[in-house]
Amino acid sequence: MLEFLKSDMVLIGMIIAIIVLIILFIINTIKLSKIKNSYSQFMSKLGNNTNIEEDLRGFIAKVEEVQKENKEIQEYTNNLNTNLKECIQKIGIVRYSAFADVGSDLSFTLALLDAKNNGVVLNGIYASDSSNIYAKPVINGTSTYALSNEEKEAIEKAKISEK
Repeated sequence: MLEFLKSDMVLIGMIIAIIVLIILFIINTIKLSKIKNSYSQFMSKLGNNTNIEEDLRGFIAKVEEVQKENKEIQEYTNNLNTNLKECIQKIGIVRYSAFADVGSDLSFTLALLDAKNNGVVLNGIYASDSSNIYAKPVINGTSTYALSNEEKEAIEKAKISEK
């Protein structure tokens, strides 16, 4: 085997293999160069002589800015939703006749409540010679003041009115 490796045929075979490999290397280098040139032309000529790579970087920056703005909008919306719970959301009204000698239901009780059933109940009592309005605070659907049946009914209507 050692003598075969020392023969001229092995040397000639190796030289031919090296020449073939060099030719393949040159062909691959030329193809790679053509691909690089084609890529560069594509990137620089696409879209009114602008560089698509620069455009893509610009678009990515814009997308990141939009994502940041969306996050800020989401936080703002969450704050609004939190604050909205403290706004009047539920309304209940009961009309009634406070006095037998007064016709029609001109007296009223109005309950204005937030999401947690906190707010106020207003009672407007109409008489033939006067009219009075009373306000009582409401916390968790009840008041520390004594409530009339109409006031209780208005609060219950408000509780179930939910938006």
